[in-house]
Amino acid sequence: MTNGFQHGLTGHVPVLRLGEVLLVTLQGDLQDSTAQQLQQDLAERVASSGVTGVVIDISGVEIVDSFLGRVLAEIAAGASLLAARTVVAGMRPAVAITLVELGLTLPGLRTALTTESAVELLASHGPVAGHGGAPQEHP
Repeated sequence: MTNGFQHGLTGHVPVLRLGEVLLVTLQGDLQDSTAQQLQQDLAERVASSGVTGVVIDISGVEIVDSFLGRVLAEIAAGASLLAARTVVAGMRPAVAITLVELGLTLPGLRTALTTESAVELLASHGPVAGHGGAPQEHP
């Protein structure tokens, strides 16, 4: 680990640790097997490292299908159970429209326009309430 940065490789998807946040950058089309491996590896990394947030940068993704949408939602659900929040950053307008058309609401996922604003969002909200439990709703 150098200067707070730790590099890891999850299948073919790089995972970077920035302090209390794991940053995952998706590029192009994500194969089904790689997506499933990423989901499993991220859950293990969140549990072993104790990070409080996961940022998934999808600015390099042009097309999202129902499978990838479900994988993103499952990553967020798993991270939440492990006391970490998930923010998806860099969503293209066409991807947002596709997700709406597919009826995917992606529960548990927050979004941000940029990776920087996603990290700021996670930092401003602190750790997940009730460590290890379901996130609590606030009115």
